[in-house]
Amino acid sequence: MLKQINAGVLRVAYEETGAASGKPVVLLHGFPYDVHAYAEVAPRLVSAGCRVYVPYLRGYGPTRFLSGDTLRSGQQAALGHDLLAFMDALGLRSAVLAGYDWGGRAACIVAALWPERARGLVTGNGYNIQDIPASMKPQEPDREARLWYQYYFHSERGRAGLEQNRRELCRLLWGLWSPTWRFDDSTYERSAAAFDNPDFVPVVIHSYRHRFGLVAGDPALEDTERRLAAQPAIAVPTIVLHGYDNGVNPVRGSERHDRHFRAAYQRRVIPAAGHNLPQEVPAEFADAVQSLA
Repeated sequence: MLKQINAGVLRVAYEETGAASGKPVVLLHGFPYDVHAYAEVAPRLVSAGCRVYVPYLRGYGPTRFLSGDTLRSGQQAALGHDLLAFMDALGLRSAVLAGYDWGGRAACIVAALWPERARGLVTGNGYNIQDIPASMKPQEPDREARLWYQYYFHSERGRAGLEQNRRELCRLLWGLWSPTWRFDDSTYERSAAAFDNPDFVPVVIHSYRHRFGLVAGDPALEDTERRLAAQPAIAVPTIVLHGYDNGVNPVRGSERHDRHFRAAYQRRVIPAAGHNLPQEVPAEFADAVQSLA
């Protein structure tokens, strides 16, 4: 059931399913996806006795900023604070947090900085907290090539391209990042409607510029960004899922991420899967979440 709630600077639209007495789970999508990524995960968790919440992130779907004056920030601290505010608004003292891409980043941030709010963590591709001070350090050329879209968004041409061709561009990314996933037009269009949000382009552009230190962040989040710059460890039970065929984050990228975790930790490499794990391998994703619930 689609609901809405005021949480922090947003009126968050979210899907809520499962018995009120169920074990709380928050599932978080990434860029460029939406809540439909969890369409096959949520029912599995509900059947296992969970209460499942799946919010649209800032800039997606029916979620809206409460004020026209709020910076349309896509920085990582904003995503973490959005998740924390969402949990506060719902009265969730703690929950299993699960996500990938932007959603995995939000989940990692809350687990790292407010560990009492996370009963467990499932994160796609490993430790997702950005190391912004080191963002100008070059990576291997093949890794740099996979990030072409980020460099494109650094330019005003890229902003215009995303504005004008958002559906075509995001579909291209879906295919490049999940090369073994055969999705159809209706599956893509169901999620692509969320990109029509009026804040989608400014939030996305700010995200990919801020992570490289090219634009300022929200002054209200400076303290949190300073804490994240220290790459804080995560001290809650964690399962890392990484698709072997991930086209944007190679599987080797999370091989040494265990150093960021201080509690029970597992890393599961999923064969024949790419970046959008909950939609590509919903059973495996749901199993990881359920094991921590």
